[in-house]
Amino acid sequence: MTPNETSSTRLLDLLAARHDQIRRISEQAWNDKHDIYISNSEWYVLARIYQKKPTIAEVTRGVHVSRQAIHKLIKNLDTKGLVLVTDHPTSRKDKCIELTALGVTCYEQNEALKASLERDIANALGDEAFQELQTLLQADWKL
Repeated sequence: MTPNETSSTRLLDLLAARHDQIRRISEQAWNDKHDIYISNSEWYVLARIYQKKPTIAEVTRGVHVSRQAIHKLIKNLDTKGLVLVTDHPTSRKDKCIELTALGVTCYEQNEALKASLERDIANALGDEAFQELQTLLQADWKL
C-alpha cells in the first residue's frame, strides 16, 4: 500500500487497508512456495488448534465466524490432510480437532514466513518505529 492507494486518513480505514495488504502478501508467500492452497480463514482456524485438541464448538466460540462456516473450513482442512477430526472421549455429540503432522509442518513453515515478513516491515520502518508500532497496537485503547 502506498499513500496513493488509499485516499482515507481515518485510522480504521488505514488499519483495514494495511491488514488486507499484509494478509494478501502472507497468503501469496505461502502459495508461491507450496502446493497446498490455504486461505486466510483456514490459517486462522489452524492457529486456534495448533498444539491443542479443542472441540469444534470451542473453535467456533473462539472465532467470529458462523458455526456452519467453521464446519466447512474444518472439512476443507480435513480434505487437505491438515487436521484430524475425532470423537470426543466423553461426549457423543462433540468432536475434537487436531493438526496432523502435515498440518503442524505447514503451520510452522507459515509462521516462519510471517516472521520474515515482520523483519521486512521492521527493516522498512526502522527498529525504533517498529517497536513503537508494536507497543501502540498492544496498548489498552479503552474500547
